Amino acid sequence: MPDELFDIVNEEDEVIGQEMRSIVHQRGLWHRGVHVLLLTRERKLLVQQRSKDKVHAPLALDCSVSEHVQAGEDYYTAARRGLREELGIEGIKLEPLIKFKMNYGPNDNEISEMYRGTVDPTKVEFDPVEIERIDYFSSTELEDQLENKDANFSYWFEQILRWYFHKPSALEVLASYSDLSAK
Repeated sequence: MPDELFDIVNEEDEVIGQEMRSIVHQRGLWHRGVHVLLLTRERKLLVQQRSKDKVHAPLALDCSVSEHVQAGEDYYTAARRGLREELGIEGIKLEPLIKFKMNYGPNDNEISEMYRGTVDPTKVEFDPVEIERIDYFSSTELEDQLENKDANFSYWFEQILRWYFHKPSALEVLASYSDLSAK
């Protein structure tokens, strides 16, 4: 994975510097991320299985898109870039849901924004270097897998699902932008 330049932020999400990805994760510096939840018209969530070559959580199930925000980039732009790079799709209307902070794992402290959009499955052309496969799950199926521990979720996706299903979660919500039940 190539080293990228990230904005370093304080816990109030104010940019206080920049550093390379490897240093950020080595030192546990706060940085930014985005997640996108894409739903079909039938209300099934596009879930990706991360590539076996990923350093963190290989082969784990993840959000439709999970991205780091690069230096000088805003959350929304990073989300749109992730849609394009990971799933090969553009032009989806994204609705911001929440901003949160969380420890994603050892030395991985992020402030993230989460978005929701509607996807046409016929338009998805995922990057096989980034993603092993994609699938679509109903809320009931995901909640059952979460409760029964039937799936290998990435830690952050498990916490996001727990929040989504109104269960205790490690997400510390900093701002809410829309009603989750809307739409």
